[in-house]
Amino acid sequence: MAASAKRRRGWRKRLGALARFTGALVIVGGLYSVFSPSLYAQESEANAIDAEVVKGQELYDTSCISCHGANGEGVEGRGPSLIGVGSAAVEFQVNTGRMPMAAQGAQAPYLDDPVFTEEEAEWLGAYIEYLGGGAAVPDDLEILVADADVAEGGELYRVNCSSCHGYAGGGGALSSGAHAPTLEGVTDEELYQAMLTGPQNMPVFADNELTPEQKADIIAYVQWIVNDDKDRGGVFTLGRFGPATEGVAIFLVGMTALLLTTLWIAGKS
Repeated sequence: MAASAKRRRGWRKRLGALARFTGALVIVGGLYSVFSPSLYAQESEANAIDAEVVKGQELYDTSCISCHGANGEGVEGRGPSLIGVGSAAVEFQVNTGRMPMAAQGAQAPYLDDPVFTEEEAEWLGAYIEYLGGGAAVPDDLEILVADADVAEGGELYRVNCSSCHGYAGGGGALSSGAHAPTLEGVTDEELYQAMLTGPQNMPVFADNELTPEQKADIIAYVQWIVNDDKDRGGVFTLGRFGPATEGVAIFLVGMTALLLTTLWIAGKS
């Protein structure tokens, strides 16, 4: 009887150990099922990014490599290095049709019909950012612009932008055959990309010079003064160079009319 009792106790211990082991497996499986979706999501997201980089490299090798060289290192006399310029610069240049550049000149012209689509521009931007990092547009740009201070943006615009783009965003001529383009019809994202990367002759306004909030203020002001239904330059904007333009035009026309009238009266007398 004693031996039989010992055998029963041994079986109970084994069954208890098996039950504890099974319970542990259930707990581990439950925890894995809770956290595994995020792991799969991260993996799929990484694969999507890799896919964009691969597509961007294919476009780069067929359309950009002749000027910017292998791996974006640049070609002397043809195109600068793209290492470190980031996706913001690439998407701005490609989406506005400035790149690929048809011919060397003082300034790459804006094109209404870009060579690449916006999606293809994102692929190219992903590849260039993969090569050397760089600046990118914040994901919450739409929220920043919606909460922006238009009045503050006006002050910042007059200090930093009006000397080239004009007080009403009409643009103007620069030295050496270059020019500051009009800001009419430019999207929020393009305005931010331009300030962040400094295309052509434009200075770079990094976040340590103009914060993202200040850039958003400028964007809100530009959209208010240029793309709003009410024309802030008056009835006759004369190229949207600012209110002084109309004053000069009225003065010249008025003085000419007075002079002709005086000569006519003198001739009659």
